[in-house]
Order: sequence, then C-alpha cells, then structure tokens
Amino acid sequence: MSIYIGLDPGKKGAMAIMGYSNTTGERYMMKIIPFDPQEYIKTLKQFSGATVCIEQVHSLPREGVKSVWSFGQTYGWLLGVLDAVGLSYQTVPPNLWKKDFSLLRTEKKQSIEVCKRLFPGIELKRTDRCRNDDDNMADAALICEYARRHM
Repeated sequence: MSIYIGLDPGKKGAMAIMGYSNTTGERYMMKIIPFDPQEYIKTLKQFSGATVCIEQVHSLPREGVKSVWSFGQTYGWLLGVLDAVGLSYQTVPPNLWKKDFSLLRTEKKQSIEVCKRLFPGIELKRTDRCRNDDDNMADAALICEYARRHM
C-alpha cells in the first residue's frame, strides 16, 4: 500500500492522508487534519515512507504584508518539519493542481464539490460544531489526490 500526504499551507490550512492499494487500485482518505502544529508533527512521524505534496505558495498582488508574512512563516515551518522528520516532498503551484480538477483559481466552493464527488462521504468540517465544509480541507484532499496521480 502507498501513502500520500497533501498539504495546504497556512494557519487555516490542512493536511490530508490517503491510502492507495497498488494491487486493487482502491483509494481511501485516512484522515484530514486542520492546521495544528503538534498534530502535524506527530502524524508526519508515523508515515516515514509517504509521498508528500505541498502547495507552493507565493505572494499575490494586493495582499497585505502581514498576511503574506504569516502565510510564508507557516509554509517555511512546514518545509522545516518535513525535513526534520525525514520526509521528502514536492511542491506544486496552485494553478497546476487546480487545473487537474478543472477548478477556477478563486472559486472556493468548487473545490468542496469536486472533493465530495471524488470521495463520497468525506468529512470536511473543521470541528463538530461547524456548519459549513472547509475549502482548505478540501484543497488538502485534492492536493493529496494530485500527488497520487502524478508523483
């Protein structure tokens, strides 16, 4: 069995872990974790041979300096943790993985819809009290599926 990990960086990002059977072609989402530094480290240590894909981030026009700095810090932290636990990884620009699923660059609800089509029954709520599905969790799952297809 192969394990794939997809990381959507950011303080509201998420990590998705998928198992894939090389013999039957069956895939299943093991879990999706909203950003939590301790949980990320604990989980990443468990999957030493996993294929990891992280969304490559960069600043965008009209973004605030503070938000870009915060986002960059989280991205750098994730890369450092992956190195520290000994996991190799590949980065993928958002436009590349989104193109694979015919997603528009700015439409957040679309990634939730595509994710639910690919993984029926997937839980995309950040907490038990949330009413709405989280697009960051959907993005992490789709990045994970992108890794399975291309890495």
